[in-house]
Amino acid sequence: MTRTDGLRLLPFRGLRYAPDRVSSLTAVTSPPYDVVVRPEGVRHLETADPYNIVRLILPHAVDPSTRHRQAADTLRHWRREGVLTQDERPALYVYEQRGGEVLQRGLIGALRLDGPVLPHEDVIAEVVEDRAALMRAAAANFEPLLLSYHGQGTATGATAVIERVVHRAPLLATTTEDGFAHRLWAVTDPADLAAIDDDLACRQALIADGHHRWATYQRLYEQQPGATPASPWASGLVLLVDTARYPLQVRAIHRVLPHLPLVKALAGLGGAFRVRPLPGELSAALDALEETPGNAFVLAEGPDTFHLLDRPDPELLDRTIRTDRPETWRRLDATVLHSVLLDEVWRIPDDPSHISYLHHTEAAVEQAGRHGGTAVLMRATSEETVRQLAEHGVTMPRKSTSFGPKPATGLVLRTLDDTEN
Repeated sequence: MTRTDGLRLLPFRGLRYAPDRVSSLTAVTSPPYDVVVRPEGVRHLETADPYNIVRLILPHAVDPSTRHRQAADTLRHWRREGVLTQDERPALYVYEQRGGEVLQRGLIGALRLDGPVLPHEDVIAEVVEDRAALMRAAAANFEPLLLSYHGQGTATGATAVIERVVHRAPLLATTTEDGFAHRLWAVTDPADLAAIDDDLACRQALIADGHHRWATYQRLYEQQPGATPASPWASGLVLLVDTARYPLQVRAIHRVLPHLPLVKALAGLGGAFRVRPLPGELSAALDALEETPGNAFVLAEGPDTFHLLDRPDPELLDRTIRTDRPETWRRLDATVLHSVLLDEVWRIPDDPSHISYLHHTEAAVEQAGRHGGTAVLMRATSEETVRQLAEHGVTMPRKSTSFGPKPATGLVLRTLDDTEN
């Protein structure tokens, strides 16, 4: 790959659900694979419609290779049945999400992997390998990851195309269970595609959500025999949003430590943090967390017991947090949590059996109570901080942020076989 001067978002022939073959578009969509709460969320989605996309993104079988083969077989079966049909012409897709006061619009396309894309979080090699095996078996990108870039903040370039297209009748419209309305349009006009290409040629993107999927795209290209820069494997499915025009929402991702009871977590602190009990309401605990200066966390073992941790021991911070990173990175709550609490104080291994990552506070608290463990409730990090660190090549601890709204999975898929072009 040689192009490094800007972003290249390529049209593709989208694979979409045939409306007459499913109960509703709402019933076949899903949140991104890493947001679905398992196993409850998977069961809920599977019962919503027999063709729900969760059967492709989170197939379940004892053996990983069986899961991947199962997803590939299911995709082929649904295509043969006409449940999923491919659009006739390659297109970029304008995608709109609207909920309450939030309006997000962007472009879904196949982004070349050789462009300037900034990660801000580390990834787990095992997760990348698993997603790569799934996509390789199915020869498909099932869900777009979320990227942001800074445009002019005005209706010019790609944004002008988007805001002109949304006045047409959409290809599809649906409202998902979270209350967000979704609409999708195809952009096939050569002049519009050229305007988008010219605008993006001078942009760089930040990975807002989907670091493992981006690393997966790169791994697939590296491992694909004979793949060239013109190959479908040299690009990956993304949603690209101009956050100067449509700012993203940034939320925290919480941790659940299922094998660490709260009483043991508190006893193990040994003066590392100040500890204060909080009123037995989640909303009040979160308000207290937001108002606390410096590094702070809320520990919970269920819906009625909360403790605020703040004022970490300065000597402990100096001893445990690496010094070869910017001060901004060293002060991050996620840095302090992982370097001090998880690694040094509690000595919790960072693997799925010891730490769960949940996007919703209620789900984190409920899961901690169910397992007799501890939920660590976090605060969000600003997009400005994330971008600043990424531009300096500094990655944050994984799952430090949750950008959104995230694209719904199942509205448009991308195949990587010969039928794409």
